[in-house]
Amino acid sequence: MCGIFGFHARARLSLDAELDAATDLLAHRGPDGRGTFAARSPDGEWQVGLGHRRLSILDIEGSPQPMHAHDGRYTIVYNGEIYNYIELRAELAERGHRFATQGDTEVLIEAWRAWGEDCLPRFNGMFAFLLWDNRTGRLIAARDPFGKKPLFVARAEGAHVFASEIEPLRKFPGVDDRLDQDSLREYLSYRYVPGPATFFRGIAKVPPGTFLALDGDTVSQTRYFTTPFSRTTPDIDDFDEALRLFSDRLDAAVQLRLRSDAPFGAYLSGGLDSSMIVALMSRHMDKPVSTFSVGFDVPGSSELPYAKQVADAFGTDHHELAVGMNEFTSVWEEAVLRRGAPVAEPSDLPVLLLSKMASRSVKMVLTGEGADELLGGYPKHRAEPWVALYQRLVPGVLHDTVIAPGARALPYALRRVKTVAGVAGIRGHQARMAAWFGGGDAELAEALYAGTPASRELDPLPFAADGAASALKRMLHFDQTSWLPDNLLERGDRMMMAGSIEGRMPFMDVGLAELVARFPDAFLTGAPKGKRVLRTLAARMLPEAIVKRRKVGFRVPVEQWFRTGMADQTRDLLQSGDATVRQVCNAGEIDRLMSEHLGGRHNHEKLLWALANLEQFFRIFRPATG
Repeated sequence: MCGIFGFHARARLSLDAELDAATDLLAHRGPDGRGTFAARSPDGEWQVGLGHRRLSILDIEGSPQPMHAHDGRYTIVYNGEIYNYIELRAELAERGHRFATQGDTEVLIEAWRAWGEDCLPRFNGMFAFLLWDNRTGRLIAARDPFGKKPLFVARAEGAHVFASEIEPLRKFPGVDDRLDQDSLREYLSYRYVPGPATFFRGIAKVPPGTFLALDGDTVSQTRYFTTPFSRTTPDIDDFDEALRLFSDRLDAAVQLRLRSDAPFGAYLSGGLDSSMIVALMSRHMDKPVSTFSVGFDVPGSSELPYAKQVADAFGTDHHELAVGMNEFTSVWEEAVLRRGAPVAEPSDLPVLLLSKMASRSVKMVLTGEGADELLGGYPKHRAEPWVALYQRLVPGVLHDTVIAPGARALPYALRRVKTVAGVAGIRGHQARMAAWFGGGDAELAEALYAGTPASRELDPLPFAADGAASALKRMLHFDQTSWLPDNLLERGDRMMMAGSIEGRMPFMDVGLAELVARFPDAFLTGAPKGKRVLRTLAARMLPEAIVKRRKVGFRVPVEQWFRTGMADQTRDLLQSGDATVRQVCNAGEIDRLMSEHLGGRHNHEKLLWALANLEQFFRIFRPATG
């Protein structure tokens, strides 16, 4: 788990200083080691620079980077873990490949030597890497299937530049870091920027499941993975068999992710997903699991008691962090800086605080991220299959003029009813996917946006699931190609790495996703709270109270804080005369949202959080808006 930087540029450019400076901007991602490498292509026309900051997890003393192949042909900088490296190493050794280290980095190099791009689907892990071929002068940039590890790319004059985070790219000469107006508009609808775009015109995300090949002036991009939910027909119709297969695969995914030469533990929320990970970890460890939980000092807003219940049940070495408003706001700017964008969810900040605490005793944790997006755990997953019937029965004009306005007028306590009633009538699949998790409907987003109409189309992949077997599978495809890589997994990487912690996510195992795609919908949402197959397994392993408790999610009490201790800070961010957000958004609409929320008439916490973070982003990065 590390931070990487690299460029492929014309040889005439002098970039030695940029290589060193950019590498050091990633020091928080890798406090244990540093290295750089520079070379020219065989024809002398091109140069490459690679930088690496290391957080040592595997082969702590023996795998420094940049790493060179034993024969000098390849040089790599790599961020992530190939969990099945031991099996791949044995297979490659049988083919005659030589190894001088015990880690996974050299396995990656030799796998590329053996299989080329066909090695990528063989990797069970999370990764982003830059691989330079000293013989051919070809640079490969690749990212893991689900996008757990980040990789950004920028185009400058005579150069392509890559990095694990955005800040080093902005420092590179010639990169266009002006505000992307289309991304601003998309952020107001989604509360995150759908890939491959970012908030900066000249910086993009390398898409998940994709690799780039740079060879002189030629640049090609190839997608090697698409989610199985878009292309798999369910063929497992016996629930007991599905449960057995799921149990075995999830257990194997957890066990594989316990491979580490550094101390590790688990983040435990007290919810079903992380509790199951801790239960499975306990099976395979000969000492107590180190667990870490975060909650809040606001009555009714903390899940710490539930996490403690699970910790006691499995005898873990448990650590708790109670976060107050002051601690929360103390890392707000740092979170925005590390994200390279507005922080989409308030939960990013307590994850950052928890990671700083956990890093004092461990270097890696397992987490429960991705279970809802794999197994249909949100109310929207149970509602979406009924949308087509609703739209056949309810005329669009009735929904738009009566039902949707009525839903908006409902109190926030009925937020799930509000969401379902408001979203179900949206005819367009793309607009509906945005609305399920957006802070408001499309009409409100348009009212907030003060710029010019959009000039680009969104990446079609998240909305292109014609091979999906059902409306549910189509939605899960969207979640796994947009919501996860562009929001939730960004939180997991950026906030944990800001605290120098590696996060591993067993539910994001590709083999597990391939299996679950073969299940009928009833094995997923065929339970009152969703995730039927997981709940059935959990009933055999977890305390009954944890299995039966209502899903509440990781809710930060910003609703109350906006009205109390954060009120002045929020007013400064959103209503001060020099606030950039008032220039790029409709100031009158911002004032209305503030007045209604602070006056207790409505709860606009999602939109106010999105807007306040937008202003934080402008103050930290100061992108030109023209």
